[in-house]
Order: sequence, then structure tokens, then C-alpha cells
Amino acid sequence: MTKQQFLDSLNETASPQGLSPYLAALWLEHSGDWAKAHETVQDISDTRAALVHAYLHRKEGDQSNASYWYGKAAKTFPSLSLEEEWDELVERFLSEGQ
Repeated sequence: MTKQQFLDSLNETASPQGLSPYLAALWLEHSGDWAKAHETVQDISDTRAALVHAYLHRKEGDQSNASYWYGKAAKTFPSLSLEEEWDELVERFLSEGQ
């Protein structure tokens, strides 16, 4: 899937089939379902899920919880905007085939 296809899918009522849980969570959050996005990654214990988890808590406004998850992902708290972080995460997971 290309980035443009992913972005175009945001206008649909359901996420595209075959998305990784990381991209699915980012799709869900962007579509307004933060809780379902969180549920999608909360039980995955890898650094990619930790990055999405961190982003979700940062978006929620829970900076302390976000900091914890950035630490789990071995990343520092980002200085970029939430929109820029979302975009970077989407690009990363698409390029990894995730």
C-alpha cells in the first residue's frame, strides 16, 4: 500500500483489509476512535507498538504515560507536532511493510 492509498482510505468508513496492527491503530485514531486504536496495540509487546502507544497517550494529553511508552520504545519524547509524528509513524510502518 502506498502512503497516498492509506491517506485516501481515511475517507472510508472501515480500515483497509490487511493493515498491520500499528497502521490499523493509526487509522483508527485518525478516524476518531482513540479507544479502539489503544486497544489494538495495548497487548503487543514490541517497540513498534510502544511507539504507537506513546503517540496515542501523547495525543490523549497524558504526557507521563506517553513518556513511559517512549522509554519502552527506546525513543526520546518528540519535539515535533502530533500531526508530524503521526505522518512519520505511517511512513515508517508502510516502508517496513507493517
